[in-house]
Amino acid sequence: MTFWENMNARVKKFNILDVKLAQGIGIFVALILAKLIPGIMDINIWWFVALLVICTIRPFYVFFIKK
Repeated sequence: MTFWENMNARVKKFNILDVKLAQGIGIFVALILAKLIPGIMDINIWWFVALLVICTIRPFYVFFIKK
């Protein structure tokens, strides 16, 4: 079993609560980094928008288009 197959098998055990808690972890890690490294917030907002669009492409495709 490859690394990615192993990770997919583990993630399939998650329910909706586990997924939302993992999203919360990501949010709080980002908040901690923003607090510890204040210079990170001096970045132009369009970089964040571009990263948002890039990160949204695959989930959008899997959820709405892939059959």
